[in-house]
Amino acid sequence: MKNNFYRKVLKNGMSLILEKRNLPVVSIAFAVKNGGVNEKEEEKGISHFIEHLLYKGTPTRNSKKIADEIEKRGGQLNGFTSEEITAYWCKIPSRHLKIALNVLSDMIKNPLFDEKEIEKERLVIFEEIKMYHDTPRLHVFDEIQKSLYDKTMGINLAGTFETMNSINRGKIIKKFKQVYTPNNLILCVVGDADFDLLVEFAEKNFDSKIGKVPFNKFNKRNDSKIEFRSGIDQANLVFAYHSPLARDDLSYASLILNTLMAGGMSSRLFSEIREKRNLAYAIKGECSINKTFSYGLIYVGTMKENVNRVKELILEEFEKVSNELDEKELKEIKEQLIGNYYISLEDSQNQMANLLISEIHGNAKDFYDFEKKILQVALKDVKKLAFNVKNDYSFFALVPK
Repeated sequence: MKNNFYRKVLKNGMSLILEKRNLPVVSIAFAVKNGGVNEKEEEKGISHFIEHLLYKGTPTRNSKKIADEIEKRGGQLNGFTSEEITAYWCKIPSRHLKIALNVLSDMIKNPLFDEKEIEKERLVIFEEIKMYHDTPRLHVFDEIQKSLYDKTMGINLAGTFETMNSINRGKIIKKFKQVYTPNNLILCVVGDADFDLLVEFAEKNFDSKIGKVPFNKFNKRNDSKIEFRSGIDQANLVFAYHSPLARDDLSYASLILNTLMAGGMSSRLFSEIREKRNLAYAIKGECSINKTFSYGLIYVGTMKENVNRVKELILEEFEKVSNELDEKELKEIKEQLIGNYYISLEDSQNQMANLLISEIHGNAKDFYDFEKKILQVALKDVKKLAFNVKNDYSFFALVPK
């Protein structure tokens, strides 16, 4: 794949990325280097709000026409907002590449921000906020980040009822003009496309306006909390710990540690909690490794009387890893992660997201060094990260009342 990779930063600062493939499909994204971490506490949710509104129409396309031009040609259209990026993407037969480029670029250059649509979409996001709160698994993931960080990082990406009610059309337009400028944009394509065509399109359709993405400071913290709720039968808990940032090679050691602990049915905690003790059905590990913040987590669904025991078992297993992990087990986990990496390359949409995230972290080309970086991880570094967990973790559980 690396031999078919192309990257260029235009004079206006816009980044262009292509991984060329022979299959007649392309995944395309326009992304802005802005997300929840770039918002003030009082405006939390504005990036996500703007993402929703960009699908509502331009002077030449209403929301129906935007969808029709992609979907009636067999394409898929969607977007996402994270703490560090907001993206607008489609997956479509490659013969329709030019149409997809025109539709997506029109959306990010010429949104109407119609007052009526703003008010309608505000109501939609209110329902989204309720969904996150009312779905136990989503709620605990929100709460654990709040236990790990303060200020804007302690508020859900969708915002709150208070912040969303305070965001009016004027604030939306001001934020849009501030960050949706070419120097903050990435165009990423994976599939059957010509790089020169992409360069020509971008140079022709994007000016040289300069914008600045703000950054609001926040602090790491640790907290443990149990919340009781009526109407649920299962306790949902998350154990999380701070980890090295994306540009630190130790972040690869943290990936190994999390996979070792809760990366599938062969993981230590799956064996210890589910297979040996039958204390849970779902056990899942995740890493959120970013440029400005990073943490690993372990999710478990269990009975309420088992919450404290499960927490103890997690801590005990980290302690065991810090003392007992050997080269043989480390080699096995490395092979697992490298295999996962190659499987992730199969789908062009997944690969598009992979390259976007790597570009946000510094340079999309670094994504192709994953195997080398994993193989370079030393046993002592994984054991040290495991040892540090006991003094740097947060815990949240939602438990039946």
